[in-house]
Amino acid sequence: MAILGIIADDFTGATDIAGMLVKNGMRTIQTIGVPPKGTIPDDVDAVVVALKTRSIAAPDAIAQSLDALRALQAAGCVRFFFKYCSTFDSTDQGNIGPVGDALLDALAAKQAIYCPAFPENGRTIFFGHLFVGELLLSDTHMRHHPLNPMTDSSLVRVLARQTAHKVGLVALKQVQAGAATLRAALDKLAADGVRHVIVDAVADTDLGIIGEAVGDDVLVTGGSGVALGLPAAYRRRGLLEHKSGADALPRVGGAAAVLAGSCSAATLGQIASFKGAHLALDTDAICRGEPVGEKALAWAREKLGNGPILLSASDKPEAVKALQAKYGIEKSSHAIESTMATLAKGLVAAGVGRLVVAGGETSGAVVGALDVTALRIGPEIDPGVPWTASVGGKPLLLALKSGNFGAPDFFTKAFDRP
Repeated sequence: MAILGIIADDFTGATDIAGMLVKNGMRTIQTIGVPPKGTIPDDVDAVVVALKTRSIAAPDAIAQSLDALRALQAAGCVRFFFKYCSTFDSTDQGNIGPVGDALLDALAAKQAIYCPAFPENGRTIFFGHLFVGELLLSDTHMRHHPLNPMTDSSLVRVLARQTAHKVGLVALKQVQAGAATLRAALDKLAADGVRHVIVDAVADTDLGIIGEAVGDDVLVTGGSGVALGLPAAYRRRGLLEHKSGADALPRVGGAAAVLAGSCSAATLGQIASFKGAHLALDTDAICRGEPVGEKALAWAREKLGNGPILLSASDKPEAVKALQAKYGIEKSSHAIESTMATLAKGLVAAGVGRLVVAGGETSGAVVGALDVTALRIGPEIDPGVPWTASVGGKPLLLALKSGNFGAPDFFTKAFDRP
């Protein structure tokens, strides 16, 4: 029976943390939305509920997150994790702080840590400031994110604007002094009424220390990196047994394709590096209601079977902003997501058995269109991005990639793995 329940605020983030847990020996299933009662298999150690709550109104994000919490409790989970992006994507209105408060209230817990660090992917926290590589978060392309512009790299300040409760910091020196010192620092802050605590981390060893220090906490929050230390901490507490083959997936044949909807710098670089057949979709025509999807599927059917193909709706941030200004954010986003969903259905019907999807919103649209309700988590392609297999019906291999993740050759390398 599952012991750890994860509530993720987007689809690719859910896959990201699920892959981290599998890599560290926890058999993991990811559900698309809140799972109905009785649908969680007994042979898993962790359940990741993938929501789409990152950019919606805070009250709606809270309601969906609490629904997920109740489902995970019903499945037997005794530890819980709130997963958000490693770049802390949010606004002054939320949703990280409001959801964190709601989960703490529901679990009658006094405190939770906040640690989006993922050193292997260049996300580190020092004196509460989030870095992406050598740059402060506020100096990166995330400053211009169309939905959640991150203009402040101080996570203490960002979180303090999202909650009425006290926000504190445990600096790197206390983390690197060991789990006992970190635990004492957290307890002291809790005694002082500090409910939310940003925790520094710059290396995987720091994440291991953090995992041990919070192994008894009913709620942990962060990016997938901080989950690195939790399986070992749970084993030391007798909550988890070691099992081999946690990442085993069925073998699936068929053609290979990539759908890219993310406009992140990483995804744009991966598109530029792709060596196979590539069709860039006309997003302006999509927003005008023209049958772009039908024409793209006709192109794809001619190319399938001759190596992986790529269909992209990605563009530079300034082009995305121009499109949103012309048609509106909601209308343009919905039109593009609907087209990508239609393409996914058409590609699978045409014989695609292995599908890579780039971008959280695009991934959500694709799994919805394909009626995928749960995923078994398999081997990692790049840090934070595993292959998965759909559960129920004819299996389909899916790699749901956060826009910011993956090496430049990700789209090619992915199909060399399974």
